[in-house]
Amino acid sequence: MTRDSTETPPAGEPTLQPAPDDAREAEIPEAGSLDPLEALPVPEPAEENPTPMSAFMETLPEETLSETEYLSDTTPSGEPAEIDPDKLDPDALKVIHRLHAHGHEAYLVGGCVRDLMLGRTPKDFDIATSAHPGEVRAIFRNCRLIGRRFRLAHIYFKGGKIIEVSTFRANPTELDASNGAEAAADTGAENGEEGSEAEESQDLLITHDNVFGTAEQDARRRDFTMNGLFYDVAEGRVIDYVRGRRDIDERYIRTIGDPEIRMREDPVRILRAVRFASKLGLDIESRTYAAMEGAVEDLPRCAPARLLEETFRLIRGGVAAPSLRLLAALDALKILLPPVAAYFKENGRRGRETFYAYVEALDRRVSSGEPLDDAILLAALLVPIAQAGPVVESQDPAVRPSVAQGIEDLLAEFVQTARLPRRIAERCRLLLIAQRTLSGERRRRTGAFRRHPLFNDALVVFEISVEATGQHREALEAWKRGEVPSLKPEGGTSEGGEAPRKRRRRRRRSGRNKTGAGEGASAASASAAGGAEAAGGEAADSGESDDAGDAGETGDDFESGSESSADSDSDSESDEG
Repeated sequence: MTRDSTETPPAGEPTLQPAPDDAREAEIPEAGSLDPLEALPVPEPAEENPTPMSAFMETLPEETLSETEYLSDTTPSGEPAEIDPDKLDPDALKVIHRLHAHGHEAYLVGGCVRDLMLGRTPKDFDIATSAHPGEVRAIFRNCRLIGRRFRLAHIYFKGGKIIEVSTFRANPTELDASNGAEAAADTGAENGEEGSEAEESQDLLITHDNVFGTAEQDARRRDFTMNGLFYDVAEGRVIDYVRGRRDIDERYIRTIGDPEIRMREDPVRILRAVRFASKLGLDIESRTYAAMEGAVEDLPRCAPARLLEETFRLIRGGVAAPSLRLLAALDALKILLPPVAAYFKENGRRGRETFYAYVEALDRRVSSGEPLDDAILLAALLVPIAQAGPVVESQDPAVRPSVAQGIEDLLAEFVQTARLPRRIAERCRLLLIAQRTLSGERRRRTGAFRRHPLFNDALVVFEISVEATGQHREALEAWKRGEVPSLKPEGGTSEGGEAPRKRRRRRRRSGRNKTGAGEGASAASASAAGGAEAAGGEAADSGESDDAGDAGETGDDFESGSESSADSDSDSESDEG
């Protein structure tokens, strides 16, 4: 259990304080204007109508020193700063300076220090401080506290930039182990048992991580040595408590402490190690890799939302192919992406080659800087599985079309347990269904298909498919030119055989309307136009209007889900938050 704040620590040990509850935040002065964060939501990463970031812009007092006056190119000893100040983020420097002005320690920490020492440009700059989350919020009006397992302060700046500030923390499992060892020793003395057995049976999985500590304790509780480096911007020096410099120089990923214990504490570290190895081109130290193999079976015990987010990070980073290969070697795909593992098992080496051809094509699109949302990323990853599965067509208009059952189950599980927004899952499903139409395997009305809001996204997924396999290139070029590609005679489903009868029925109706030469010519041209449209796509039922809306075609695979997708947009607002 966590040591209570009123408990006096043993001599020589640093004071450990539990995370504050709402009472600490109540100590913040109430005078003045209302905190804008109580009235405005945190800006969402969604594409549509983001919250104006001007409400979160940081305004420093005029008497505050600028970051250029605050920093020096040399250390107090006269030596050059270990990291060029010009490479540091000015907003992060403002946050550190203000925390220093209020009497708190504050350092740049984690990935930004690691990337700068590797000669890379950091994606973001994180800060670790001795200030508690409630104290950080009292200092910055543009601050929002987030998280339960690990409480953080997000400070918002113009343009949607977020500086993440965390409080120094101690490793909770070390506290629990020491307290548990004492309790087990007492219990063992009473029962005549050894306390070590009770200690070994303890669950090391971290479910809370809000035990405050010192800077050194915070460095030692982190996952890998390369992520345990601090940078003191005022002194211009790197603070290394965990020998992270050595591993960066040797280009190794190594856990801090015993790898078996660290992986059992948080099995999500397996995915983080995979991402760092793939993204940074580093090697995983042998004992760390062996511990990752043993901790794979503990992945289901982690929060599904964390597993899904780390999986998406692998895909978003443009290193999905090497990451998934490493996860497959660790036998982790059966837990993270069961349809992919089943596809590998059923199709063997050829299936693996096909799948990784898709993933490498996706990585190239991501690395080129093209913005792709999560629905496109997930759909591009699942296209080969969807194409390999049997396509079951139902003639009942009330039954919505579907993809392979394994993918349906995966998307449903992501929504129910991993908090994937329903909008993303439904868009992914529709994008996969649309691939059959784009490739000419499914007949449908091309007019409504082109007007569908997801047509362009479906075409992006189709481009990735064509790049991966080299097939359907002519169809892709035709769609890009605004033309209708030729249909595959064998690609039609049970509805495809009815298409000629529908065209003949339209010609007979047009032929019976003989009211004069001018009207006959008009009817003939209308009949020809209708026949051309029917040849380019699947015709509607005999009683359906040609001007049916995007969601009005009950017999169409791509359109039938658009209404439910629109409904899910509103239903998933809380999920996305």
